[in-house]
Amino acid sequence: MKKKKSNIVGLLVLTIMLVSYLGLTYAEGDEEWGYEGDVGPDNWGELNPNWAECGEGRAQSPIDIANATTIDLSDIQVNYGEAPLRIFNNGHTIEVKVDEGYAITYNEIDYNLLQFHFHHPSEHLIDGEAAAMELHFVHASDNGNLAVIGVLIQEGEANDNYASIFDNLPNEVSEAPDTATLSIDLESLLPVDSQFTTYNGSLTTPPCSEIVRWLVMNDPITLSAEQIDAFAAIYAANARPAQPLNDRDLLSDNG
Repeated sequence: MKKKKSNIVGLLVLTIMLVSYLGLTYAEGDEEWGYEGDVGPDNWGELNPNWAECGEGRAQSPIDIANATTIDLSDIQVNYGEAPLRIFNNGHTIEVKVDEGYAITYNEIDYNLLQFHFHHPSEHLIDGEAAAMELHFVHASDNGNLAVIGVLIQEGEANDNYASIFDNLPNEVSEAPDTATLSIDLESLLPVDSQFTTYNGSLTTPPCSEIVRWLVMNDPITLSAEQIDAFAAIYAANARPAQPLNDRDLLSDNG
């Protein structure tokens, strides 16, 4: 009986963490948060006692990726495919909710893909420089840890692989749709080169829990100025500033 109760409590904690990170709107009466002013990133840790890590944590994300140690890292095994485009505006970003059946394996741990979403400009920096945008693929393991693939987005040529997303960006805040009329090839959204940089970090939104293995692709993808501007017209700035690396390992794949 004790073991069953412990499992239920663990599942409840994981659910709360995931709901926070998935960017779902908070219930009426809960603390609001955003990206500027009194509810901006500098104050997240003071808005709710459960968000203290946002201000006090020592392994926060995003970071400035610079001077990484180059080693031979385990490959990311990607098991994606064609998925329904269940796209919606969650009040903080544009998100695509993903059904079960898509996953990655890293260091012999399976992580199931939950959703992906966008930030403008990028949250991670490269040698102090931000990219135009950043895409986050959010995965969860059975034990409650997260692995997030970060893809930096530079302005360049239009990207047909993203056309169904950026042609259908929703302006109005809503919940995730149950069905979709369009689909998208998830793997086509990733860079062709699979090299990446990794570190242990946190959610980049409240509660800023330090439970994330970050896998940031070394190569960016491109979107056209028109595609980027379409997102910026909805979310002009939804990126948390870079946080101190402190004493964490920052490792880059040498291929």
